[in-house]
Amino acid sequence: MRYMSKSGTAALIIGYAFLYLPILFLITFSFNESRLPGVWTGFSLRWYELLFKNDALIGALWTSFQIAGMAATFSVILGTFAAIAMVRFGNFKGRTLFSGLISAPLVMPEVITGLALLLMFVTFERLIGYPSERGMMTITIAHTTLALAYVYLVVRSRLLDFDRSIEEAAQDLGARPVTVFLHITLPLIAPALLAGWLLAFALSLDDVVLASFLSGPGATTLPILIFSSVRMGVTPEINALASIILGIVSLGVLVVGLVTIRSKK
Repeated sequence: MRYMSKSGTAALIIGYAFLYLPILFLITFSFNESRLPGVWTGFSLRWYELLFKNDALIGALWTSFQIAGMAATFSVILGTFAAIAMVRFGNFKGRTLFSGLISAPLVMPEVITGLALLLMFVTFERLIGYPSERGMMTITIAHTTLALAYVYLVVRSRLLDFDRSIEEAAQDLGARPVTVFLHITLPLIAPALLAGWLLAFALSLDDVVLASFLSGPGATTLPILIFSSVRMGVTPEINALASIILGIVSLGVLVVGLVTIRSKK
């Protein structure tokens, strides 16, 4: 048992080191005075100062946040409706096909999805003139298509464990279906909706493949900008931006953890 315990602890340490040491190095070298990666010459905040003067990087970050926010919102709305239809409406005609269409982005390679959406948008442009160009809207539609499947699974699992006797009691007391949904169902599945929104936001913010197919002039996302700059070498400004994002995420996780602990007391 002791041997297993020691080996398990060692494996845990190695696993955490493998995951978090690169992040630690990234944060450390964002404060490096030298431009060369891996060469420490002294502490400096110059890269953070240059970051806020880099209009291209800030613009790409703002574009990514806009696309991620819209895609997450649309995917939560559509994914919730899809989950309700699959859980509440029973064995309706076309259920198997509908379920397969929702889950397809989970198993389909993103290269194929991106190429298919690109061909679809090009065809629509020729037939009806919309979209006239590829940009934020085309990327948002692609990210919504991808994130919709993940949101659907999260909300569906919550609805399967849902106690419907509360809804039935409200209906027995005269509440209309819309009132029951807004005042009972929606608040009870709100944690799943929030989890699905955050998951969709992260997926959109991290995507490179779909955005590379569907982006256009003036719609360069942050992952595409970083990916293109890797060929010439990642600048410390990107390290500084990544450190800021990691700090914001860590702070958000800490706040949520504290709120959760206090709510359980």
